[in-house]
Amino acid sequence: MEDSFRPNSIVIINCVLNAPLILIAIVGNTLVLAAILRTPSLRSPSTVFLCSLAVSDLTVGFVVQPLYITYKLTGNLSVYNALSIMAAAGTGVSLLVMTVISVDRLLALHYHMRYPSLMTTHCALYTSVTLWLIVCLLSLLFLWKMSAYYFTAAVAIVICLLVSTVCYIRIYRIVRQHQLQIHAQRQAVEILNSRANQNMLQMKKSAKNTFIYYIVMILCYAPLFISMLILSISPNHWTSIWGLTDTVVFMNSSINPFLFCWRIRELRKVVVKTARDILCKTTVANSLNVN
Repeated sequence: MEDSFRPNSIVIINCVLNAPLILIAIVGNTLVLAAILRTPSLRSPSTVFLCSLAVSDLTVGFVVQPLYITYKLTGNLSVYNALSIMAAAGTGVSLLVMTVISVDRLLALHYHMRYPSLMTTHCALYTSVTLWLIVCLLSLLFLWKMSAYYFTAAVAIVICLLVSTVCYIRIYRIVRQHQLQIHAQRQAVEILNSRANQNMLQMKKSAKNTFIYYIVMILCYAPLFISMLILSISPNHWTSIWGLTDTVVFMNSSINPFLFCWRIRELRKVVVKTARDILCKTTVANSLNVN
């Protein structure tokens, strides 16, 4: 706690690194949300989950990171309580949404003919709202009992990681099996089933995209898990430099919008168009003000 009240160089560097990440997270996730909301063709169960993920990332940029900087520079306990609750809500939703996305992609591949009836846009919306309510309620455990808060968080993390891992192993097997079936088909059968094959290819691509999102999230959260493990096993070996792992976690909220645009071409086009429209309106407004 001493570092919080008397910021050393590591704490200051940590806060400075968070400043541009806040801007990137806010601008990037706002553009993604605006692009999806203004483009009906992009609205699907998958994009509903991506919207939920973008909202949680936007929460990190708008609320969590400013609170984090304030706490690190002032050491205010009230700020720390608010930070803990909001950080648990923001990062918890991200982890749960990524888990639900992995389950959703497995359903899309395993039941690719029945998937549109199994997972509708409304169903995805209700699922996302339910996840937010669950995480927000669980984050309030911090105000009741710290041990219950940490135990629940640990159990939730383990369950999410296990479910996602099982889903992606199953997805890999389904994709591999489908590739073998394609090679075994005759050309005439392939022509008759070209539409089904095309849908399957799109679902495989979507599964690959979500797997990349998941891997990036794990890479961003891994340093924090390691630092918390060190803190719990050997507190004497924990130093203020491990505080940089918090920034690596927050970095995930800034990386995700770029991943979405990189992996989803339709979204990338709309985001670029939305950004251009905003820049044009801003330029016109500034010109009118000058005149």
